[in-house]
Amino acid sequence: MKSLALAALVGIAAASAGWAETHRIAVHVNQNDPQVMNMALNNVANLTKYYHEQGDEVIVEVVAYGPGLLMLVPGKSPVADRISTMGLEIEGLTFSACGNTLRKMSAKQGQDVVLMDEAGVVPSGVVRLVELQEQGFAYVRP
Repeated sequence: MKSLALAALVGIAAASAGWAETHRIAVHVNQNDPQVMNMALNNVANLTKYYHEQGDEVIVEVVAYGPGLLMLVPGKSPVADRISTMGLEIEGLTFSACGNTLRKMSAKQGQDVVLMDEAGVVPSGVVRLVELQEQGFAYVRP
């Protein structure tokens, strides 16, 4: 009975103290469209600003595959400067590139496609989005 009362008190204290929540968001980009890429980055900027103002933690992973992978390719990305800036300014933000798409692009070009420093490679963009959702990430597709 004492442990139940203690748990209730801890819950009430946490709620009244305003302990921060952690929000996990997966952002999907699969189009080589500057408007879509900018919308995705706008979504990231707006939601991280909102939740940080609430005192909450935010973890965002932008997953790019198919034609959207060009978002993460230097010299081809229309949003490269924004990604570099946001990568430095927004804690908890990561960019994931689909390994399947990267291999196909590299084979088509006859050489390895280099990604921006901010990008990490995952085996499959689609699988990564499924994994993130299974881990409780909210899904956003601009």
